[in-house]
Amino acid sequence: MDVSRIVSFLPSATELLYEFGVEEKLFGVTHECKYPDSAKLKPQVISSVINSDALTSNEINTITCTLLRDGKNIFELNKKNLLNAAPDLIITQETCEVCAAYTNEVKNALDILPIKPKLYSMDPHNLNEIIESVTHLGKILQKEKKASDIVTSLYKRIQNIQNSQNKIKPKILAIEWIEPFFTAGHWIPEMIELAGGINLISKTGEHSRRMDMIEVKNSDPDIIILMPCGFDTARTISEYNSILKNNPTWNSLNAVKNNQVFAVDANSFFSKPSIRTVEGLEILAKIIQPDKFDDLIVSTGAFFNIS
Repeated sequence: MDVSRIVSFLPSATELLYEFGVEEKLFGVTHECKYPDSAKLKPQVISSVINSDALTSNEINTITCTLLRDGKNIFELNKKNLLNAAPDLIITQETCEVCAAYTNEVKNALDILPIKPKLYSMDPHNLNEIIESVTHLGKILQKEKKASDIVTSLYKRIQNIQNSQNKIKPKILAIEWIEPFFTAGHWIPEMIELAGGINLISKTGEHSRRMDMIEVKNSDPDIIILMPCGFDTARTISEYNSILKNNPTWNSLNAVKNNQVFAVDANSFFSKPSIRTVEGLEILAKIIQPDKFDDLIVSTGAFFNIS
């Protein structure tokens, strides 16, 4: 199939399209497609009904749960921009109905478009599946050589981390939402294990789930990594200061007392199943094994010790 007009319902797919160098074929993106910067200039076909920037974590969770319970949409489809895009390929996902456009948006798009496009769904739940999606999309775009080069580079970086693990492994608790607490699921537990830690509570491939302070306390982590879905480090630190910093139970945790609480740029390196999760792995390695990876270069502001 010759693909000439693409609409991306998935930020990680948008990133990958730019990596393949086919951004001139991209005619529609979502409100979350912010990387690289030029992606923000593309017409938006998907927007959110929730203004996350103006709400607290608890408010975002409450509104999201209410919308899902009532069968209402979290995302809105821009009919005009979609028709103007006239895609012959829509890239979508079925991994999480909260994080990106989902089944309803795809169905609505197909109802609107007079000529039905090909659909490609990216649904990874671990690092291998994230990297396999590079190969699959490369075939669709007839960019097999470029896909192979990307995959080879990613696996080399992963191997560099995997081959350099300390014998003593700290217990790591990754938290994907602060109020209420949610575990970090999908590919995060695997990343923690590869980076030299023992992942607590969640398991690779599982959806994130709600947990409470008692479960956090009983897990007794050596290191806590805060990665609220879609938040950067500045937003995470702000949430931490307003919700957890003065909580007596939180401050009784050994990780907190030992100054081992970190905020990471989840939106860039952890929340999305993009190839930038490999840099997320490198960030985790620097946090978990600072003695071995102090010289490893990652993006400025990718993580902070906030305890």
